[in-house]
Amino acid sequence: MSQFDNVSVVKAANVYFDGKCVSHTVILADGTKKTVGVILPASLTFNTGAPEIMEGVGGACRVKLKGESEWKTYGAGESFNVPGNSSFEIACDEPYHYVCHFG
Repeated sequence: MSQFDNVSVVKAANVYFDGKCVSHTVILADGTKKTVGVILPASLTFNTGAPEIMEGVGGACRVKLKGESEWKTYGAGESFNVPGNSSFEIACDEPYHYVCHFG
């Protein structure tokens, strides 16, 4: 799907790593929360509370999940799963547009 219909958007942005990652929270009609954002060229480490599915919308990134030794590359139309209470490293050489699905 290329858009979310009938949603609420939290006006305040989520800004991480001095602006290298910026997202907005969207709340679907059923109460489901997602974030839609961009990671600028950088190498970052994110910690997770809930499980996440990171869906690539544009650009590309390399990801290494906690406990794994190899990096995997993901682009637009591809996604990766991150367990809850874990972490992942992400490296982007270009802006990486994503939707983060929680739960």
